[in-house]
Amino acid sequence: MEIDVQRTIFEFIGGLGIFLFGIKYMGDGLQKSAGDKLRDILDRMTTNPFMGVLAGILVTVLLQTSTGTTVLTVGLVNAGFMTLRQAIGVIMGANIGTTVTAFIIGIKIQDYALPIIAAGAILIFFFKAKKLQYLGQVVFGFGALFLGLKIMGDGLKPLSKLQAFHDLTVSMSDNPILGVVIGTVFTVIVQSSSATIGVLQELFGQGAIDLKASLPVLFGDNIGTTITAILASLGASVAARRAALTHVIFNLIGATIILIILAPFTKFVAFLQGAMDLNPEMTIAFAHGIFNVSNVIIQFPFIALLAILVTKIIPGEDSAIEYKAKHLDPIFIEQSPSLALGQAKEEVVRMGDFAVIGLEETKSFLASGSQKHSEMAFQLEDAINNLDRKITDYLIKLSSSSLSAHESEEHSMLMDSVRDIERMGDHFENILELVDYQISNKVKLTDKAEQDLEEMFALTISTVRESIEALKTSNVELAKDVMLKEEKIDKMERSLRKKHILRLNEGLCTGQAGIVYVDIISNLERIGDHAVNIAEAVLGEDHGTY
Repeated sequence: MEIDVQRTIFEFIGGLGIFLFGIKYMGDGLQKSAGDKLRDILDRMTTNPFMGVLAGILVTVLLQTSTGTTVLTVGLVNAGFMTLRQAIGVIMGANIGTTVTAFIIGIKIQDYALPIIAAGAILIFFFKAKKLQYLGQVVFGFGALFLGLKIMGDGLKPLSKLQAFHDLTVSMSDNPILGVVIGTVFTVIVQSSSATIGVLQELFGQGAIDLKASLPVLFGDNIGTTITAILASLGASVAARRAALTHVIFNLIGATIILIILAPFTKFVAFLQGAMDLNPEMTIAFAHGIFNVSNVIIQFPFIALLAILVTKIIPGEDSAIEYKAKHLDPIFIEQSPSLALGQAKEEVVRMGDFAVIGLEETKSFLASGSQKHSEMAFQLEDAINNLDRKITDYLIKLSSSSLSAHESEEHSMLMDSVRDIERMGDHFENILELVDYQISNKVKLTDKAEQDLEEMFALTISTVRESIEALKTSNVELAKDVMLKEEKIDKMERSLRKKHILRLNEGLCTGQAGIVYVDIISNLERIGDHAVNIAEAVLGEDHGTY
């Protein structure tokens, strides 16, 4: 039989592209509808591995990609928001959540793809309410998913008549390992197990491949989807690399177990197909669902062992900072407001330490241009924002307790200090963006300008460090020293601005370089102002008249 190769390839890759776009667009719409709080869901729901599984299912259903959930989880582990054991639960849940897409495909409503897309477009373009537009995104993506499947299916139809493809499916039936390898490689290339399982559903639906050959490919698809998490963990913390490796081991163990019992599993799926009168696409969806749910049930009791195993494989101390609040126990608010105030102060000092480290990383990014410093600084800024919310909420609850006059003053000082430290984070984030702009646009600063910035950075970091230490120890002398240093920062900023104007007049630096330079020293000066606010609060607490 003659096959129009060009048409087959074009329909397949075009349909695959529309399918992937549909999943992504639908996931984006669901994510926006959920208020973009997916990380909060993971953060709050992962109190134990079982809750982690539920959180993984929920977030994957909203994102429409287990890869997205796993990458998000690796990021949270890397940032210290989640432990390895919590992450393992989420990864298990993500594997169950991703089966939803296969069930959606099994509904078989390709004939209605175009009117569904039209309905989505109407919601996006003719309604101003954001919620309706997000719903339109979901509907449009849903329709695009089925349109892509239909086009892809049309492209794949001739394969069932092709002798070489028929020989390949016979080989996969006889040698399940070959099917696993093909499924793995295809998913690594496409970077979406939902898409490769969608292709498998189409092939099975057209009779181009039998059930015995389909199932090993399905298991390979599950293994292949782990590659993105591995890529996301490269260069990340030890804990993040362990989380990514857990995903690989979890899926490999599951595939191995099912391959051992492949014959009875295939008979069971065939029995379900007949007993429930399932269409071919829904049969694959059920096989996918049963495989992943069974895998979670089998391996869930061994989460602790999985954690130990990956820790042995990837040894070393984890350098990730624990960004979650460590001292804010709500029981102290009721039992001992005075102790609760002390705990809040400990947390504020931790937050201040993050600001110091963030500034040091920002300085290193400016000096070296290395992205690892930028990423760490952005994570620290994220951690500062997280602690800002947690500490502020804690202090607001504490304000309703009976505090002495002195405690009320300290409470007020801590509220102000939290705000000042959070603003420091915003300012070093501004500097990071300026350095990013400098690197992207190949803006060159003069050697003298770089030297001046390094000096101002060193003085600012020293000032912030002393202000946090003064807050921690209520040290009046340190607080006074902060005041003197901040005056030096102000004088330095004025001096550096004048030097910059001279360089500009002499044609030694460009206008672009000047904008970056002036904005950096301006942000550093403002960081110094916030350090002074903390020092003034310390002096005001002790003297009341400063």
